[in-house]
Amino acid sequence: MARNVLFIMCDQLRVDYLSCYGHPHLHTPNIDALAARGVRFTQAFVQSTICGPSRMCAYTGRYMRSHGSTQNGVPLKVGEVTLGDHLKKLDVRAVLVGKTHMIADIEGMKRLGIDPDGVIGVHISECGFEPFERDDGLHPDGAYSPDPAYDRFLRQQGYTADNPWQELANSGQAADGALQSGWLYSHADKPARVAEDDSETPYMTRRAMEFMRDAKADGRSWCLHLSYIKPHWPYIVPAPYHTAYGPQDVLPAVRDDGERQNPHPILRAFQEERYSTVFNRAGARETVIPAYMGLIKQIDDQLGLLFAFMEAEGLRDDTMVVFTSDHGDYLGDHWLGEKYLFHDQSVRVPLIIADPSAQADVTRGTVSDALVEMIDMAPTFVEAFGGEPAPHILEGRSLLPLLHGQAPEWRRVVISEYDYAFDLARIKLAVPVAEARLYMVYDGRFKYIHADGFAPMLYDLAIDPHEFCDLGSDPAHGATRARLYEALAKWSRTTRTQTTVSDAAITANDKAAMAYDLNLEAGILIGYWDEAELIEEQAKRANYKQ
Repeated sequence: MARNVLFIMCDQLRVDYLSCYGHPHLHTPNIDALAARGVRFTQAFVQSTICGPSRMCAYTGRYMRSHGSTQNGVPLKVGEVTLGDHLKKLDVRAVLVGKTHMIADIEGMKRLGIDPDGVIGVHISECGFEPFERDDGLHPDGAYSPDPAYDRFLRQQGYTADNPWQELANSGQAADGALQSGWLYSHADKPARVAEDDSETPYMTRRAMEFMRDAKADGRSWCLHLSYIKPHWPYIVPAPYHTAYGPQDVLPAVRDDGERQNPHPILRAFQEERYSTVFNRAGARETVIPAYMGLIKQIDDQLGLLFAFMEAEGLRDDTMVVFTSDHGDYLGDHWLGEKYLFHDQSVRVPLIIADPSAQADVTRGTVSDALVEMIDMAPTFVEAFGGEPAPHILEGRSLLPLLHGQAPEWRRVVISEYDYAFDLARIKLAVPVAEARLYMVYDGRFKYIHADGFAPMLYDLAIDPHEFCDLGSDPAHGATRARLYEALAKWSRTTRTQTTVSDAAITANDKAAMAYDLNLEAGILIGYWDEAELIEEQAKRANYKQ
C-alpha cells in the first residue's frame, strides 16, 4: 500500500518521443530510470484525444460519454464524482500543481446555490483537487488562467511585459529587439526570452517540491498531480535547449501519398485544417520538432532533479510514481497536425508506473502489453491507498494486479471518443451537431473508427503498423468490422450513468429475494390472489429469517 502517489502528466507528449519507447536521438535517462524500477505499458490509450475531455476521463475514471465534458470549454457538470472525492473518503489529499484544463460548471453551481469561491465551490471548480498551484499554461490575455501565479513570478524576477507568459516565456526576440511570437512556427528555433530556470517546467517542478516539503508537517497521505504544461505548443524552449537538437535529429514523417488520394472524408477534412497544412511547408518539421524535443528533454532533466529531491527527503520508498500524457501530437504524420484523430501518434500515450511496494518487485523493470485506458488511473490510486474502487462510478480498472504480477481476466478492447462538433470539419462536412462524434475501438491488432453518416475506417496494425491502408470498405474485412462494431455497441449499452446506488447495494438482498417476496417488508402486496397465498408467503419470510 502506497503512502503517497505522484501522478505526473505531460501535455501533448507522444509515446515515441522517449528513449525507453524507442526514440533514437531523444535520450530521456530519468524517465528511462523510472521505467527500470517499474512497469512500462506499451498499449495505453486515452479516452479522448484532446486536453480537457482526456483529463476529465483521467480525473473521474469515467468515459467521455459518461461524464459529459466532450470538448475543451465544455464544463464538467456539477455532481460528477472525481478522484479527489474518492480519495477524500480515505483521508488522502488530492493536490494539483499545474494544469487540469477543467472548466467549472458555474451555471450548475448557481442553480444549486453553491458559492464558486466557497469550500465546496472551489472543490467542484478545481475538479476535486486542492489547488496548490493551478496553471493551465494557455493564457494569452488570461484566456484560461486569469492573473496566473506564474506571470506574477516572472514579474517578481524582474521581467516586464503586459503578458509575461506570452511575450517572454513563449516568445523569442530578434536582433533589433522585435518580438518573435512563439505562436508562429517559424520562430520555434529561437530561444525563449526567459532564463531556463525561470521557464514553466522548472517553475512547476519547484512548486511540486515546495508542496512535498509543506506536506511533511501535515502528515497525511497525498496524491500530487504534477501536470506539466509542456511540450504542448507554443513550440519554443529556452536556451540551451533550443539548440539541443537540430534538423538532423528529426525522423522522417510517417505519411504516405496514398493517404491524400481519395481519403476518408473525415481524414481529408482534418488534413485540410491550417494546423495540418503548415507541416507540409518545406522546413516546417525541421524547425518545429527540434523545439518539441528540447521541451521534452527539459522535462526529463527536471524529473531528474525531482526524483533526487524525493530520494533525499525519504519519499522514494513509499511513493508510487506514475508518468503519462493526456494525448500525443501528429507533428505532420499522416499529413496532420495537432491531435484529434486516432492514429497511434495521437491516441496512444506513454505510461510508466513505479510501485514501491514489495508486491511489485516481481514486475520491476518489465514491459506490459496489456490494453490499458486512462480511466484506469483513478481506480488504481484508490486501491493503492487501501480503498475499494466503486465499480458503479469508476469505469476503469485498477492496474495493481498487473503491477503485482497477477494475470486477471482483462479487457479485450480499448475505446476512445472525439467530439468534432466544435471543429471546422463538422461545418465542411455538413454534419449535425448531435452526430459529430467519432469512436475508436482497438483490440490489440485492428483499429476500427466509427463516424455516423460515413463509412467506417479500419486499420490492421499487424501488417500495417503505420496505419496507411484504410480497410473500412474492404469486403474481405467485413467480419472484423462487424465484430468491432458490436464491441462498440455493447460498450454504449453498458454506460454507467446510475452512480447513486452501488452494485453491492443492489445485490445485497438477492438471496432473500429468491426466498420470499421482499415487498412484504414494506407492506406492499402485489400479485396475490387471496389471503391463503399471502399467509404462505409470510411463512416463507419467517422461515428464512430464522
